[in-house]
Amino acid sequence: MNYYYHAKIKDFLAETEEAILSKLKSATTEEITDAQVFSWQSQITILQNQLVDFPQADIIFEYTIPRMGKRVDNIILIAGYCLVLEFKVQQNKYLPSDRDQVEDYALDLRHFHQESSQINLIPILLATEAPSEECSVDIIDHVASPLVCHRQNLATTIHRVVTDHSLKNIEAEKWLNSFYLPTPTIIEAAMALYHHHRVEDITRNEAGKHNIGLTSASIKNIIKDTQQHHEKAIIFVTGVPGSGKTLVGLTIANTSQSSTTQEPSVYLSGNQPLVTVLQEALARDKVQNDKAKGLKTKKEDARRSAFEFIQIIHKWRDECLRKSQQAPAEKIVIFDEAQRAWKQQDIANFMKRKKGINNFNKSEPEFLIEAMDRHQEYAVIICLVGGGQEINHGEAGLPEWFFALQKRFQNWKIYASAQMFQNDEYLMGYRVEQITQNLQIKLHPELFLQTSIRSFRTSKLADLVKNLLDCRLSEAKALYQEIAKDYPIYLTRDLNSAKNLAKAQTRANRRYGLIASSYAMRLKAEGIFMKAKPNIVHWFLEPKDHPESSYYMEDVVSEFDIQGLEIDTSIVAWDGDLRFDGAKKNWSYHEFRGKNWNKVLKQERQMYLKNAYRVLLTRAREMMIIYVPQGNNSDHTRQSLFYDATYNYLSKILTIN
Repeated sequence: MNYYYHAKIKDFLAETEEAILSKLKSATTEEITDAQVFSWQSQITILQNQLVDFPQADIIFEYTIPRMGKRVDNIILIAGYCLVLEFKVQQNKYLPSDRDQVEDYALDLRHFHQESSQINLIPILLATEAPSEECSVDIIDHVASPLVCHRQNLATTIHRVVTDHSLKNIEAEKWLNSFYLPTPTIIEAAMALYHHHRVEDITRNEAGKHNIGLTSASIKNIIKDTQQHHEKAIIFVTGVPGSGKTLVGLTIANTSQSSTTQEPSVYLSGNQPLVTVLQEALARDKVQNDKAKGLKTKKEDARRSAFEFIQIIHKWRDECLRKSQQAPAEKIVIFDEAQRAWKQQDIANFMKRKKGINNFNKSEPEFLIEAMDRHQEYAVIICLVGGGQEINHGEAGLPEWFFALQKRFQNWKIYASAQMFQNDEYLMGYRVEQITQNLQIKLHPELFLQTSIRSFRTSKLADLVKNLLDCRLSEAKALYQEIAKDYPIYLTRDLNSAKNLAKAQTRANRRYGLIASSYAMRLKAEGIFMKAKPNIVHWFLEPKDHPESSYYMEDVVSEFDIQGLEIDTSIVAWDGDLRFDGAKKNWSYHEFRGKNWNKVLKQERQMYLKNAYRVLLTRAREMMIIYVPQGNNSDHTRQSLFYDATYNYLSKILTIN
């Protein structure tokens, strides 16, 4: 069950403490500490004392919030309201972090719990020994700002909340059995999978036949078939930004070890910030969970364990290079962001410069396939590919994988979706027949994830961004009008206004932060220093009171830092590197060198710059703010004309703040 105890309050009041405790204990398979028992005893005593005026309401203990991996202390369903209670036993202060915690619970129910989507949710923090504090009942989008109370005034607080008795009563059984369709962040998802939760339990199922669960199941079937027939297969998983490709990879890495073969698998990524943040998040989570169980785990040991689950691809590649005649330990390898693998000339330069290897004559995709081809029985490569996500010099994109297969590995079976071959962002200017000639390709539609789960308020953000960057004004405008109510995108020319809006509109522990293109060198005049390298772990993981966290909006991260990750509200600072040309109705590309902006003429480098903004514009889960500076005509590097046309173009599409 997703809760430990449920009863009408009149029945709850009639039960003994011992009887209720017995039911709570029997409902969990986890080790129960003395501290937990004491907390339950305190809750029972206070609630039985304070709830006598509400006999027809329902009370629930320990309701599970799947996305967050947490349990709400108590839910009270009363007269059309859902009260969300968080107890802090023997605490004499109402801490900001505790207010955020209970508000987060209420927001999660609002967004992901079907029966809570249109009712008023009231988060209440009960610190048993704290003083009384006056607070008004302010409900915004069905969720109130957190209320606070102590052991003796919960009843008074409930009477103040429940003023509209005309509301329809909430049916407790229907509420308890409601669908809960969460959309976790990639960090939350990684932690849940690391604890062996099923992907179906932590993701919403609204994407129909293209959802993550179906994609994962299809891959598992391909792996099983490949094992049985002693073949070699490469699987390409593609999808719109934020559709869950990384989540698919983590799922396979966590579950692909067959009960009969016990073959190891590994999740690899060339995205150093993503790997670093996920490894640290998993390590911290393990230490915290073990501590709650009374176990002492060193952070170093927890990090080593996380490293076995998620690794940086370059170290794995170097090991294959060192043991050039041996097959890797893993027969199933997941390459995330496979479009970032290097072209032959770029990896050859790297090998000569860093490894002392001359005349390296393979692209990175060719070498990686070659390493896995050393296996005799079978091998599976899973490539997670983002279209339009190539953001750095030398990144080969999808075609290079197919050219490597054509060149030396035509015996490998290829699995992909038809959608992948219909999208220019994957083909990168090549014709389909150029990259598929003489190859064994089986089409599976579920290998394309077409619905974004990152921006859970809308599934159309990726389409909007594509049309905006492709200068399709009418299409972009129509799409934004369709999603604006649920997913607002504000446009401003004042950075302080942008920061204040982010703080005001982002609730509880939802994360906000400042992001910009790595090419945005003249944002320095606005106090945004792209050359300063933030501590990426602190930026993504530290709480609001940490000065290096994203919340302070002092450190800025680039497309390289945030690719594959996300935040709830982003401020995208737009510099003169990508400028709208009002006359040509297209983009003009620029790079700052020395003391001047220079036009970028090479098509490949233009693509990288445009894709940098594609990444930046698809990182926010709930809301986005775009800041375009005013410029300064007394500074030749920040002329107003570098920014005005871009602002005017965006203002025809987005909400002006």
